[in-house]
Amino acid sequence: MRDDFKRAKRILRTSNSKLQIIAVNGCCYGRNSSVDQGDYYKYCGQQFWELISNDKNLYVDIIEPLGYKAKEKNEEFNEKYAELINKFTFQFMYHFCDDGKINWESLVKYNSSAEEAKRKLTKPP
Repeated sequence: MRDDFKRAKRILRTSNSKLQIIAVNGCCYGRNSSVDQGDYYKYCGQQFWELISNDKNLYVDIIEPLGYKAKEKNEEFNEKYAELINKFTFQFMYHFCDDGKINWESLVKYNSSAEEAKRKLTKPP
């Protein structure tokens, strides 16, 4: 990261040698003991959110909306995940189970047999 900051400063200064460039590493959460890291500044948690917004309380104010969005996305993910599990389970049962029991011979042949490698699984009805 230090090398990237140095390279970015060098490139930006080629167009304007008097340009004052300050590299900043921002972390959305946490704390650090020293902002000045030598080649760059590191702002964490409240300091970071205040730097980008000029609002001392933004780091707290954004939690509820973020939590709501995360819950919304989690529910959507869980629905899609359950759909896939159901599809895979149905396909597995159709191809590798007899009366609810795993047909190990069929499964091992599909997984390891040279002849079975050519066979594509058909879609269950």
